[in-house]
Amino acid sequence: MQRTVFPLLALAALGLAACGSDDAAPAADGGDDGTLPPAGFDLDGTEYRSTAVEGHDLVDGTTVALSFDDGSLSATAGCNTLFGGYSIDDDVLVVDALAQTEMGCEPALMDQDQWLAGLLSTGPTITVDGDTLTLTADDGTMLTMLDREVADPDRPVQGTRWVVTGLVSSDAVSSVPIDPSTGEPVVAAITIDDGRVALEAGCNTGGGPVEVGQSTLTFGAIALTRMMCPAEQMDVEDAVTSTLRGEVTYDIEADRLSLRRTLDDGTEVGLEFTATD
Repeated sequence: MQRTVFPLLALAALGLAACGSDDAAPAADGGDDGTLPPAGFDLDGTEYRSTAVEGHDLVDGTTVALSFDDGSLSATAGCNTLFGGYSIDDDVLVVDALAQTEMGCEPALMDQDQWLAGLLSTGPTITVDGDTLTLTADDGTMLTMLDREVADPDRPVQGTRWVVTGLVSSDAVSSVPIDPSTGEPVVAAITIDDGRVALEAGCNTGGGPVEVGQSTLTFGAIALTRMMCPAEQMDVEDAVTSTLRGEVTYDIEADRLSLRRTLDDGTEVGLEFTATD
């Protein structure tokens, strides 16, 4: 399903005046507890992953991710991406005009999106102690997070099996089609090792040479078996093989790999992957 963006209109704005008093605020030069003082909050360029939640049970296998960059916040909790401007008012995180992508997920994950949106929109108290960030809401909900590079380091591009989780065309990301024979998404994956890429293309398998650069992968001719499969598998195979040609840019964040290739007409194709153990 294609990602679109919708404002979160249903979130109620709550007053922030009760979050603390002048007497309770830490001094501008920091306190003995090691937390970052309000005057020192500079979160731009940081990312965090949840390690514990009090007051809410996360869906099994999910984590909360927050990213701060140039005055903007993005957040995920297992389904959609939430984003908006942010600022720090004393020790309160203030998020402006929060919006979200609109992908269809199981109800529990979509409910979790709304829980996270509510937490971020109600002015939680924020503290930072070393690599740990904590958000505390007025209702007692506490979200404890660890710096992403510590909690979830980038996987190596080589030696990792990367499974396709999204298909990119002209900046739109669509989910992988369902294989009617299994009821699960079509499986396609790549593994790069020792100058070669092993390819599970969705239907056929094969491989070919690849040169790994700092931010680019340059693919040579890829040879595949020649089976015919159901349309859903062949559609994925077409998307995979159209991306893995010539020079492709790549970016890795934790267990996610993104590939992008610009076509002659200026449009962009690509793939989204998740690492498997």
